[in-house]
Amino acid sequence: MGETTTRRPAAPSPAERARTIAMRVGRAALLPSSDTSTRIQPLLHHVHPDGTATVLLADEHPLVGAAWQAPRGELGAMLEVTDPTPVRLREPVRGLLWLSGWLRVPEAAHAHADVLAVAEQRPDPRLLDAGHGATVLRLEPASLVLADSENTCPILPEEFTAASADPFCLQEDEWLRHLELSHRDVVGSLTRHLPDQLRGGHVRPLGLDRYGIRLRVESVDGDHDVRLAFSRPVADAEHLGRELQRLLGCPFLAAQRRQ
Repeated sequence: MGETTTRRPAAPSPAERARTIAMRVGRAALLPSSDTSTRIQPLLHHVHPDGTATVLLADEHPLVGAAWQAPRGELGAMLEVTDPTPVRLREPVRGLLWLSGWLRVPEAAHAHADVLAVAEQRPDPRLLDAGHGATVLRLEPASLVLADSENTCPILPEEFTAASADPFCLQEDEWLRHLELSHRDVVGSLTRHLPDQLRGGHVRPLGLDRYGIRLRVESVDGDHDVRLAFSRPVADAEHLGRELQRLLGCPFLAAQRRQ
């Protein structure tokens, strides 16, 4: 007898998912290598396309002094970026990105360039504090690790740089919150695609990307994340709408597809 294999639904690559988490700018914490039990919330953080991260801390923060005094001006540290769920769930995290490497205080000209680079992508009034009560630090990553419901895996810096964030990542949370609050019937219709053993749980919208929609099933035996794949990757809102309607079983679109 031949082996039966279960085919996983198509999903974004780990590097693409990592870029998406970085682009969404969730919560962040700095963990110095010398004391990983210490979690420092920066005033602002931003992960650049090359995997380096700009972090803003108050001038008087002990970590700023430690970076100045570290050998070669480099302090071992990890930046943890959290991707929160778009709706209130009992487990409110859907992904984590860890960037481990060397934290240092760049020269004034380089710090100014870093602030301008962040401002181009993400204008934020807190950037005005750089050099005026806040210090710019740069994290140069030696390794990146992604953990989400798809898997946990290392990512090479060059893979991170070559990847792109999902095209819907900045609108995704708003769309899913609208789905949760105003279209519970739509979420209910999607449950027909779930395995029988999960249909009795509380189904909530968890994620949306160009490959499909993710649902979180909260049940008595724990939480289960399920990906419902589109028939093909989508690139714009129009095609996204069509794929969602197909998942919902729209008769008109089903007939159109058979033609």
